[in-house]
Amino acid sequence: MGSTLRPGDTIGILGGGQLGRMIAQAASRMGLKCHIYCPDENSPAFEVSEKKTIAAYEDEQALTQFAKSVSVVTYEFENVPGETARILEQFVPVRPGPHALKVSQDRLAEKTFLSEEAATQVAPFIKVDTQAELEAALMELGGQGVLKTRRFGYDGKGQIMIRTPEDIEGAMSKLGNQPSILEGIVPFEKEISIIVARGVDGTVKCYDPADNYHKNHILKTSSVPADIPAETAQEAIDMATRIAVALDYIGVMGVELFVVRDGEATELKVNEIAPRVHNSGHWTEDACPVSQFEQHVRAVAGWPLGRPTRAHNVIMENLIGDDVNSWESALLEPNARLTLYGKAETREGRKMGHINHLSPKS
Repeated sequence: MGSTLRPGDTIGILGGGQLGRMIAQAASRMGLKCHIYCPDENSPAFEVSEKKTIAAYEDEQALTQFAKSVSVVTYEFENVPGETARILEQFVPVRPGPHALKVSQDRLAEKTFLSEEAATQVAPFIKVDTQAELEAALMELGGQGVLKTRRFGYDGKGQIMIRTPEDIEGAMSKLGNQPSILEGIVPFEKEISIIVARGVDGTVKCYDPADNYHKNHILKTSSVPADIPAETAQEAIDMATRIAVALDYIGVMGVELFVVRDGEATELKVNEIAPRVHNSGHWTEDACPVSQFEQHVRAVAGWPLGRPTRAHNVIMENLIGDDVNSWESALLEPNARLTLYGKAETREGRKMGHINHLSPKS
């Protein structure tokens, strides 16, 4: 099977949320079709895709039919079951590959990969499976840390901040006694992120770093350009490039980093990677000629990557829960671009859309 798609070919997308929806919209603009596979019959991506399959990710028969109907498979979330990727790979290329999924789904595997194979700095970390191991690990890290489940944590879920002896009591049981890691607390000044893309031919392109601000553990704004020295921005780009190359990655990936100041020096530590298009890259839709979504489509289709140049300064603002009720005022703002995700139900903490506030490039 050839690695390059032709206009009219079909990309299969696992997951039917807003990221799948925006990938499908970018693909449609370039003459490619999409087939969304998702168990949720109310998936917003279904509205903008030619084909859909509503089935469980463990349904081998449905997965086989899906794989035979597309030229390549990609995904919009990183918790795709490993067995799902294995079944699909028998019939069709899966991009990014299952190795990227395996690394990013397990925080211990991710931290080990980042520090050893990708040669990047991370917070100190220790494998923890029991309350006794947690208490021993805390002694090693100075009595404080962030306890995180190894799998299935996002937007602040699956983690506990430990700063006092009271926080230690019953901490493992609060996380369901799941396999976990304890990370040292990083005294970071801010979080930034990089959107990096790597093509089938090994070409790597990075967008400008963004400053990220979180509210209740959920990303609220990403601002570009990031307020960091030029050499720090370049170091972030270099680190993201090393990660993509070490993973033999194909597609777009989000890399979150902590900016840590030590006197006059600034250093970066990788917080985590997300093997997919990323919330902190939504600003590229309106500030760049080639968005992260088009870039991802180009990469998984085997097409040349676009230049990730930026034409504007921008603040991307997430509309979370009832924030979406401000959609009309966004339309009145002269340099704002509104994107709504078509979700039927507004819930607290749910990402409903975003606004890109544009200003002249600096």
